[in-house]
Amino acid sequence: MRTATVTADGDQIRWVELPGREPSRVYVHGLGATSPAYFAEVAVHPLLAGHRSLLIDLLGHGISDRPTTFDYTLESHADALAAALGSAGVTGAELIAHSMGGSVAIVLAARHPHLVSRLVLVDANLDPIPRTPGSSGSSGIAAYSEQEFLAGGWEEVRDRIGPHWWSTMRLAGREALHRSATHLSRGTVPTMRELLLDLKIPRTYLLPEADGPLPGTDALTEAGVAVVPIPDCGHNIMLDNPQVFAHATAAALGDHGRA
Repeated sequence: MRTATVTADGDQIRWVELPGREPSRVYVHGLGATSPAYFAEVAVHPLLAGHRSLLIDLLGHGISDRPTTFDYTLESHADALAAALGSAGVTGAELIAHSMGGSVAIVLAARHPHLVSRLVLVDANLDPIPRTPGSSGSSGIAAYSEQEFLAGGWEEVRDRIGPHWWSTMRLAGREALHRSATHLSRGTVPTMRELLLDLKIPRTYLLPEADGPLPGTDALTEAGVAVVPIPDCGHNIMLDNPQVFAHATAAALGDHGRA
């Protein structure tokens, strides 16, 4: 486990690091998750192993600190991640980022372009999400005020999402979880989709095949984003179908010729 101080208050981001060759690969989890749990299997898959790999936890999540004074906007998450990567001596990394982590990765690439050489987005949020009371995920969490969420809304979320997601979500700070969901729901200006369209690095977007066509696929493809449907999976593609995920990610990163 490695550590970097990322705020003026001394808050620390932590990650599990696997040694290997450059360029470094940085794995970034989604809302209420943790990168070691979600990415360990695919990071050591024969098609992806061998690179220096950082399975990093965003501030407020997993093994990282959970400050209550941090605002947890996507921009702040990206800047904290940039500080961690800078401390680790990482430049030109290949980012593999899931869900909210994909949104953070897009913002990171836009704000700190020297840190990112390629993006593999795993069913990432590209657009603002309407707040929907009673739903799972960020839209349901964001439907509470912070006071409501802290006073007991988090228990309702726990009961809705089930034990699998809660096993990692319970590690997140409650303020961190609510603020992250709220800012993910609001999105960025320009939107994450618009930022992604403007990036000049190689970009791949993986989505569950069963979800049907990704909205805006034509514009993404025209801008050079490879949109790749993955069969036999849900939102957690790397957990549901790790073999096909590894093949698709290796192809996106140019390692498809490795055994």
